Amino acid sequence: AGTSDLNDMPSFATPSDGAGTLRVRFGGVERSCSLAQARGATSRGDSATLELCWDELAPADPVAPLAKDDAKRVRDELVAARRAELRTERAAEVEAKVLTLGDKSLRWLERSFGDAPEGERSLWISLHGGGGAPVEVNDGQWKNQIQLYEPAEGIYVAPRAPTDTWNLWHEGHVDPLFARLIEDFVALRGVDPERVYLLGYSAGGDGVWQLAPRIADRFAAAAMMAGHPNEASLLGLRNLPFAIFMGAEDAAYDRNRIAKERAGELDALRSADADGYEHFVRIYPGLGHWMERKDAEALPWMADRRRVSWPKRVVWFQDDVVHERFYWLGRATGAARAGEHVVAEVDGQRVRIDSHGARGLELWLSDELLDLDLPIVVERDGAVVFEGRVPRDPNVLRAELARSFDPKLAACARLSLAD
Repeated sequence: AGTSDLNDMPSFATPSDGAGTLRVRFGGVERSCSLAQARGATSRGDSATLELCWDELAPADPVAPLAKDDAKRVRDELVAARRAELRTERAAEVEAKVLTLGDKSLRWLERSFGDAPEGERSLWISLHGGGGAPVEVNDGQWKNQIQLYEPAEGIYVAPRAPTDTWNLWHEGHVDPLFARLIEDFVALRGVDPERVYLLGYSAGGDGVWQLAPRIADRFAAAAMMAGHPNEASLLGLRNLPFAIFMGAEDAAYDRNRIAKERAGELDALRSADADGYEHFVRIYPGLGHWMERKDAEALPWMADRRRVSWPKRVVWFQDDVVHERFYWLGRATGAARAGEHVVAEVDGQRVRIDSHGARGLELWLSDELLDLDLPIVVERDGAVVFEGRVPRDPNVLRAELARSFDPKLAACARLSLAD
């Protein structure tokens, strides 16, 4: 830009002999030039300022596929680099215990329990009740929630709902706020992304009913206390252990009756799919909306569970808040629609998909799921739509970590299925 401050320019080390290629990515397009061609600009001592004109750069050659061991090495390098970036970018919001996306902010209180090595800590996100009430009422519920449960180990977080509406925990802005909250604790606080737990009481339980199925891939287990599911589907809970706690006399809004019905639904789903829909139900006789802390038995049950990051079978139901990723399934930008239902299963090197008419499907793959050194076969609705190898790509890894800092869920290969 001519007069730009040189401090705004990126700096990087290069081989002393000028060997190598410089790749530039802009707007999703890559172009390149050899470092030898780029030299000849301003030099001073051991440093040089390179001036590049985008329109004069050659299209970049395709990135060479990564071998399995190289993919692990590149992933570790990219994870370390991205973690360092986030520790600088997010330090202020973690220190202040408030993060903001768009016009919504999420504040939180936290307590720490026990000890665990760096990268192995658990995170407990506990949702307060209230909703559809004055600010001071919801604030009181929030401050009560931080005292409600005590895990044996982990960071126990009580976020303050961004709004005071009746559906305070399942509006569309909550999902990206929680994604960023988890990302912050993984990058800056040593949390294991496979040990993140969700629980909530009353209106917070309403939120668990809704959030757990639609972002099940972010949690190791979830527990709903004294909440109402409204229209939420349970299908997305296939790989997320889920607990229901309810007082048998909690009749407001038919919570007690509906909790029993939903427990029956989970029983039926489990019977039809023996490896999925693990659940735990307690309906306490004689108790109403306040369960006298008996529901705290959820915590040790939850703590025994870790996230299944690469499940062989995925059931994805799009709620009224739609998403473009769920475990290793993806949707093209703008393609997802509320009410869509996709079931995908891996059997050896074969992927079978029942799309129920959904289009714009993508697969985000890893050697954790199948062997990328070998060809794979993809069937959609009974027809083979792909057969061949899907290369490991460092750009896919890089994009995954930029999308969400979840190193254990980061794919290294991507396959878009033609409609």
